[in-house]
Amino acid sequence: MNSILQKTQVTLLLFCFSLAFAQQHMKLPADVLFYMEINGKQLDKKINWAKFNPILQEVTKKNKAKLSWTDYSKTGIKYDAPQYHYASFNDSVKAYTAHFILDNKEKFQEFVNSIKKKGLENSRKQNYSYVSLDDDIFVAWNGSRAVLKMISYDKPYKDKWDETAVADSAAAVIDSVAAAVVDSVAVDSVYADTPEKPFDYKEEIQYLKDDIKYLKESIKENTAEIEKIQKDVKYLEKHHKYPEEKKGSTDKKYEEPIVEVEPLPGPEEDMEDLQIPEYDDFKKERDSLKAEKFKMHRKLVEESFDQYFNSDLELDVPSEMTASRDAASDVFVYTDYGSLVNNGIYGRMMKMYEFGSLINSAYNSNSSYNLYFDKDQVRLVNNYQHKNPEVQKSVSEIYKGSKNKKLARLINDKSIGYYAINVDGSKYFDMMYALMKNAGDSKYQKETELIMETVKIVLDEEAISKIAPGNGIFVLNELKSKTVEYTDYEYDNDYNEKEIKKTKEVVVPDFIFAFATENEGYWNRIFNLLAANKNTSKNFSKKGNLYSFKEDKNSGYMDELFFTVKDGIVYVMTSENGLNIENQGQKSKNWMKDSTKYPASGRLDVQKLLTGLEKEFKSGSERKILDTVRKNVGDIYFKSESKGNTIRTEIDYSIKGSSENSLMYFFDLFDELYKQHEADKKQPVL
Repeated sequence: MNSILQKTQVTLLLFCFSLAFAQQHMKLPADVLFYMEINGKQLDKKINWAKFNPILQEVTKKNKAKLSWTDYSKTGIKYDAPQYHYASFNDSVKAYTAHFILDNKEKFQEFVNSIKKKGLENSRKQNYSYVSLDDDIFVAWNGSRAVLKMISYDKPYKDKWDETAVADSAAAVIDSVAAAVVDSVAVDSVYADTPEKPFDYKEEIQYLKDDIKYLKESIKENTAEIEKIQKDVKYLEKHHKYPEEKKGSTDKKYEEPIVEVEPLPGPEEDMEDLQIPEYDDFKKERDSLKAEKFKMHRKLVEESFDQYFNSDLELDVPSEMTASRDAASDVFVYTDYGSLVNNGIYGRMMKMYEFGSLINSAYNSNSSYNLYFDKDQVRLVNNYQHKNPEVQKSVSEIYKGSKNKKLARLINDKSIGYYAINVDGSKYFDMMYALMKNAGDSKYQKETELIMETVKIVLDEEAISKIAPGNGIFVLNELKSKTVEYTDYEYDNDYNEKEIKKTKEVVVPDFIFAFATENEGYWNRIFNLLAANKNTSKNFSKKGNLYSFKEDKNSGYMDELFFTVKDGIVYVMTSENGLNIENQGQKSKNWMKDSTKYPASGRLDVQKLLTGLEKEFKSGSERKILDTVRKNVGDIYFKSESKGNTIRTEIDYSIKGSSENSLMYFFDLFDELYKQHEADKKQPVL
């Protein structure tokens, strides 16, 4: 019995030790403002690599050099697996990180070697390898995972906007994220006070060798420019002028035999004929700072890579970030607007302003997006949520307005688009009260609260809301052309200025803006006052029940605006016959139905819009682009409503053409425009 008990105790003890030392999930940094998941299982099926590969090759080729990688579908990345991207931002460190799953480590390493700088060797760590693709771009990988990290580090400075900062705090402490990442790195004591780790001369030797490689790369990049300058010097010494350029060429062409150029001196040789001491000192200092910054970037990413590859290679994402994620979407994105505005330099800058806290309160929200690449349309679904429950509740209450079908009748077959709202206007007061109340401590907090209470007592919110209850619509009917005059200036040989009167064609919108009112008399009194006042009556006049505003000169985009109040609706129109609505077919009826269904909605016929803008495209190449885009564009439709504790907005873009799906539609359109652009560049100039 004792033997069994002892074995049980040993087993439990080992189990506890295994739990204590088990690899944990990689926690998402606390200052992440942007998080994205790519649903590779769905998205990979929608990519046509036979089309996508040539497009990528065209975009990535440089100076017509032979491409070192031609098949981007075989980079070693498992494209049908999920990808995770996130961005963090604070005073000193800005970083973008992407996590990939690999299905072929060797292929991925070949791909990395094809895009990294020549001469750079991969750095080997205990359980992963990494290399710098550029000064601020690094990639690390093991047998199954890869991480790409773009990073930028700047030394933090004294908080100029924080009035509570201690006067003698000139030695600013590095922010929490940088400290967490480089807690083992010795940083200049002016900027941080972090303990040094034991000196490792082998590691330091490797860092110095890496610095040598980096500096050699800088020398190589400047060698070609130095040789070109040497040629120019020799040519000027002999001919006292630069060589003539051929038409259509941007490079100097030496017609005579090229003068023999002396070998480029080594870095240690004296180049008295080309060097300027002051510039050399500046260049040395710049290269030194650049190398120091690169070293800091490398230390930061090493710490980040170590943290990830020492974990179980799974990200631990807070549940609030993924609360609105739809597993059926192709891409999911979360953005923290509150942290972006309230933290870091922006948040402290707002403290300079008396009501900056109110602005911070308004932006203290987050949004998530689900993106779908369907067969015949692209869908984007946004969920907005304010971080303060009281403010969010007041925003949701606004979206609970009544419907008004009279406004929908303004939509007709010639309409290019509309934007309609059916909200509760009286609730805007509650939202402003909630924002001000939750703006936090401010210089005038007590005064603001007193003003709020006074406003509540004095203002009759119900009476004010009857002036404009919250139903309105803007209908863009068509785009017309108009000839306007403008003044240009010409100069003679003595630079004397001369005014020239010219004319040009501009696009003028024909629209109707209307909103409901329960107090017609209020608006009629306003319009009558404008027509009777001696100052405003010069431009504002009345004819029956129709009021009009006309500019003095024919130089503006609007000839005349017309106003009227009728059957509980206030109208603003560009035509006095704007209320004579005709030709309402099935498409118009569908639009009318949608305009009254949601608190906020809208549609736009992009093809009609581009047709109306045709005269704005002057050159032949611009018109070709217009024709290409116009034949491929569809309609844009959006709707917004309150769903639970969020505001849900959906934007749909329908596609046209023969593309397999809406994802490849964008690649096909880009490919067509790119080929057209390249063809225009090759055409001879007559």
